Formats: sequence, structure tokens, C-alpha cells
Amino acid sequence: MRWVLTAMALAALSVPNAALAGDYAPLNCAKASSPAEHAICKSYSLGQREARMATLYGAATSLVAMGQRGNIEDAQRTWLKARDTCGERVSCLKSAYDDRIRALNDVVSGVASRGPF
Repeated sequence: MRWVLTAMALAALSVPNAALAGDYAPLNCAKASSPAEHAICKSYSLGQREARMATLYGAATSLVAMGQRGNIEDAQRTWLKARDTCGERVSCLKSAYDDRIRALNDVVSGVASRGPF
């Protein structure tokens, strides 16, 4: 269990670089353009989900091999399009984030289960 926490800590430290390296970076509210992005920026709970999802995305993409990284990036782009269809509907956005967080958490847990590193 200790190595899982160590791996997560190391991944969290690399999140800014990993997230920027892909097609997804945490939402910049100063540049929010869609109704969904504006709703996320106005809601503390959605902002927390955004931060968690971005952290997991960075961890997942930094811990997997290049082929799987491409799959995660493709899924992220697809998810962003689906998220934006929610518009300003907070319940829809919460559900979309919860689903994506669960999927990314599964990726990170899968990597951790194959350790030690």
C-alpha cells in the first residue's frame, strides 16, 4: 500500500507537466468560453471535480505506456465534447465528472496493482 501512495505522490508532482503535455490542462476560468466552462467556474463542487479529474488525468497519462496514453487522451477529448453538451446543467456536469473521475481512477488503480515500480 505504501508504494501505491508513493506512486500517487510522484504522479501528483508531475501533473502540471503531464497535463500540459496532453490535450487537456485544468480549466482556466479567465478563458472560459462555453456555458459548461462558465458553470464549472461558478460552482465550488464542480471546480473541485475539475481539479480532481485534472490530477487523475495527469497521473494516468504519466504512468502508462505511450499506446495507452494515446487512448486516454482520445477518451479525454471525447469526454470534453460530451461534458460540453451539459451546458450549464450542474447535475449533468457533476455526473459527467463523476464518470470521468471513476474511469481515470480505474486506470491509476490498474497501474498501481501491477507494481512494484
